[in-house]
Amino acid sequence: MTDLPVVRGKLTAQRSLSDLTWLRVGGPADFLFQPADVDDLQDFLRDLGQAIDVFAMGVGSNLIVRDGGLRAVVIRLGRGFNSIVIDRGEVTAGAAALGAHVARKAADAGLDLTFLRTIPGSIGGAVRMNAGCYGTYTADHFVRAQAVTRQGELITLTADDLEFQYRQTELPDGAVIINATFAPPTGDPDALHARMEQQLAKRDATQPTKDRSAGSTFRNPAGFSSTGRADDVHDLKAWKVIQDAGMKGARRGGAQMSPKHANFLINTGNATAADLEGLGEDVRKKVYDSSGITLQWEIMRIGEK
Repeated sequence: MTDLPVVRGKLTAQRSLSDLTWLRVGGPADFLFQPADVDDLQDFLRDLGQAIDVFAMGVGSNLIVRDGGLRAVVIRLGRGFNSIVIDRGEVTAGAAALGAHVARKAADAGLDLTFLRTIPGSIGGAVRMNAGCYGTYTADHFVRAQAVTRQGELITLTADDLEFQYRQTELPDGAVIINATFAPPTGDPDALHARMEQQLAKRDATQPTKDRSAGSTFRNPAGFSSTGRADDVHDLKAWKVIQDAGMKGARRGGAQMSPKHANFLINTGNATAADLEGLGEDVRKKVYDSSGITLQWEIMRIGEK
């Protein structure tokens, strides 16, 4: 891959991605581009050969990069894309802003984005995956997003454009989200912060937050979501069908399905991407054999084996 555009940000060849993912596995990307600002990103995408693949990467919280790496330019937004602006009841956050930070700052202003507090990852990833928790989804409060297309054009995306679904959206190929605007309900700041503390305590009590994981491994069958209510039905939760199939705590190499929460795939210390993905496929087969349910991956897997 030659003759790449001149940039003001940082462009690194053969950059390992393992240290940029929460699971700490995976091979190198052909190039990693960290743009200085929106103009830098637009110029780069416009001048980059259209035959070259582009992958927009968030903070790597929901991602397995395979051991062979990625034949593409990976774009990772950083400083310059993490602002949080609150104006007239709307919250506009840069794509690189962490959801937890956005939730806290919104709560300070009496705006309820508390569902974002316990979801790992950035705002760009939350929009792209329609992230949700406790019965609330990104789509519920979404107003618009700005993105840079593969041709370098700055566009505004509405909810209709993105076609929000359970854990997915229809983002144009090669487009990079740079910010998103939300219109959340109002609430008392102290009460919102107290709710987030309760949610964090519940998460830490039920999920392996101290282990090296990538959040939920599989989507809940039929789009069932955790509401957090006492009367929530658990019959078709991913963790339940995995546990019923006897795969809670299952291992392959350095990979394990967490003994604490059956739907969390963890790197116990020396896992390869092949270990992790292979164990996930073992789980899918065992669940299908035992229940007839085909689990769908929630963790994104990219690159060459």
